[in-house]
Amino acid sequence: MENYTLNSFTFQLEGLKVAQSSLYPVFFFFLFSYVFIMTVNVGIVVLVFIDKSLHQPMYLLFCNLPVNDIVGNTIMVPRLLSDILLPPSERLIGYYECVLQAFAAHMFGTMSHTILMIMAFDRYVAICNPLRYAAIMTKNMVMKLTVSAWGVAFVLVGILIGLTVRLNRCRTLITNPYCDNASLFKLSCENVVINNIYGLTFTVVLFTSSIGSIVLTYTKITVVCLTSNSKTLNSKALKTCSTHLSVYIIMLFCGILIIVLHRFPQYSDQRKMSAILFHIIPGSLNPIIYGVQSKEVQNFLRKIFCYRKVLSFF
Repeated sequence: MENYTLNSFTFQLEGLKVAQSSLYPVFFFFLFSYVFIMTVNVGIVVLVFIDKSLHQPMYLLFCNLPVNDIVGNTIMVPRLLSDILLPPSERLIGYYECVLQAFAAHMFGTMSHTILMIMAFDRYVAICNPLRYAAIMTKNMVMKLTVSAWGVAFVLVGILIGLTVRLNRCRTLITNPYCDNASLFKLSCENVVINNIYGLTFTVVLFTSSIGSIVLTYTKITVVCLTSNSKTLNSKALKTCSTHLSVYIIMLFCGILIIVLHRFPQYSDQRKMSAILFHIIPGSLNPIIYGVQSKEVQNFLRKIFCYRKVLSFF
């Protein structure tokens, strides 16, 4: 039976229920996934930073995604790895660490939407107003879009977590592999109607804005492509938009899956795994999708490869 302790500063994480025979395979899967995510995402950021040919609005805006993936996975995965190897009774986490983890988890999810929204705007301008692209997408505009994406997410998530922090806590069991807002306010025995209302409003506004902006921009892009006889424009639109849309659909599917599984308590284990994969799958696939589609990234990697071959020859 769960203990009832008023405003405890130590919580127990329920974590993943992993069979003893599967313990190390699961551990090494998450470990290798984290190493891969960090390697490819840090590599993309460094690549864009050092290669001047990549100092374009599209790549500068895209850099927000790997930064978000790095921060989001670093807050969640290392802690998850340590908890997997511990018995359930020893999976303890401090209150402030839990709040930080919840804030980072929701920032990660919110930023995934806001970043892809500003990237959609960039694609819209590039395809629908190509002659004015350089005038619109200036360094100043890129900076404003970036600050807006992070600022809006910070304010929305800050209010979300702030409404939860104000509550007194009478429980200590986090029924999740990591801390999030729902897990935190479920620890309270107070009325959480305000939390539920804001959380629902937050989710609806975020998803409506995200899906609405994607549908609107891609509808206009499609109209421009259909009314244009330019094969070059259509080819460019297909290439850049398919990349962006693939990343968006993957992120959206992972997020909706978690929300749907929340409605079915009997699938709690699947929900926990989905919550973890929401961080891991986009973080692993985003740099690959953009790297494979980008000629500039391919050319840079080819230069490095050729340079190393020359060095090894000597």
